[in-house]
Amino acid sequence: MSEHIDAAMAMEVISLSDREMLRSSLSTTLVKDGDHLAAFNTAFEVFFSIRSWESAEQLMGEPDGDEVGQEGASGASGPGQSRGEGGGASSSLSAQELADLLFRALRDGDRTALRRAAGEAVDRYAGIEPGRPVGGTYYLYRTLRNLDLENLERRLSEGTVEQLGDSLVERLARDEARSRIEALKAEVEREIRERLVEDRGAEALAKSVRKPLPEDLDVMHANREEMAQLERALRPLSRKLAVRLARRRRRRRRGPVDLRHTVRRSLSTGGVPIDLRFKPPHPAKPEIFVIADISGSVASFARFTLHLVHAISSQFSKVRSFVFVDGLDEVSRLFDGVDDPAEAVARINAEADVIAFDGHSDYGRALVSFHERFAQDVTRRATVLILGDARNNYHQAHAEVIADLKYRAKAVYWLNPEPASYWNSGDSIIGQYAGYCDRVIECRTLRQLEAFVGELA
Repeated sequence: MSEHIDAAMAMEVISLSDREMLRSSLSTTLVKDGDHLAAFNTAFEVFFSIRSWESAEQLMGEPDGDEVGQEGASGASGPGQSRGEGGGASSSLSAQELADLLFRALRDGDRTALRRAAGEAVDRYAGIEPGRPVGGTYYLYRTLRNLDLENLERRLSEGTVEQLGDSLVERLARDEARSRIEALKAEVEREIRERLVEDRGAEALAKSVRKPLPEDLDVMHANREEMAQLERALRPLSRKLAVRLARRRRRRRRGPVDLRHTVRRSLSTGGVPIDLRFKPPHPAKPEIFVIADISGSVASFARFTLHLVHAISSQFSKVRSFVFVDGLDEVSRLFDGVDDPAEAVARINAEADVIAFDGHSDYGRALVSFHERFAQDVTRRATVLILGDARNNYHQAHAEVIADLKYRAKAVYWLNPEPASYWNSGDSIIGQYAGYCDRVIECRTLRQLEAFVGELA
């Protein structure tokens, strides 16, 4: 709500006819996280597309409705109308003429010419189909594939080096050429998006182009770029969570009844203890035992969880971490004296001794190994946290180990990064363990992980 109020107040002091000023004002007031800026820019381009903006300006500038109708009849009411519905008509330029136009626009830094060239490229190569419910990624791929961007980049960099005549600026010339090619890609993407808005409307397109925020990305299926976003989001998330948990611990309202102060207080009411007094709260910090499968795609989920738990370890009295594939190793030592838990997590793959036989996940063997070596350390103050998809490669489950851990510990939780609809399919044996766990939680995103760890502490 506060961001909405700030945005509304900003609108009172700027000119709404200035599109870039509107963009800057809205981004300043609405965007509070740098990782969300790309989502804002996409939303702004969809709901305030240049074509709809120009059309609105033309309508606002027309003094008479008849003149608007005459101009519309002449076919000059705005860019793109000659292309037909959805912008699917072919370009009026040949392939060589289009390539030359693109090169000149990029070389001269002419944004107007670049916009025209991008429109011609979309006309010629995109093949936009009116009414098709897509976000435009395929159209963008088809257009860029036919533009021979490598040759364009080479021509731009070579031309700059020849003009300057200095080999020392060659690398700078390549960087400049690459940045101009990126500008061309952005212009083509904007052109496609505007035509899709024109064809289907902003609301319909917004549903197609919407992307999840970093905290809502599926850790198991994130690509390299998304994993980088998750890494960037994890550190501020852990700081925010640690502060929240510390504040919650301080604000727990009351401890046991303080008899001495209650009796003293009751003297003013004839010895009747109307006003109970309580001792200051001293909530016990739980001990955490983390047992994580680090095989295959589950490894990324385990890495983020270990990082988060150790980043807020001050909220626990003790944190011990164990990782396994078909062998089990304690890795708590890797976190000792390390300021950034990410460093310790990065060392786990290189230093942890987790392969006992064939290197395929064996939950039963790992749990038996943990029970034999560390079960005596699990007390009623301890919470056991098991991370993994419970895909056991058809080995023995040894669910009796979980049953004994539940008897010994305060609680046993299982975090499963797979969708619940996948559980107990194939070699998943989560059902055999679930009966002995206090809870089995589907935990696929940072948001779900944050919510669970917040409850845990």
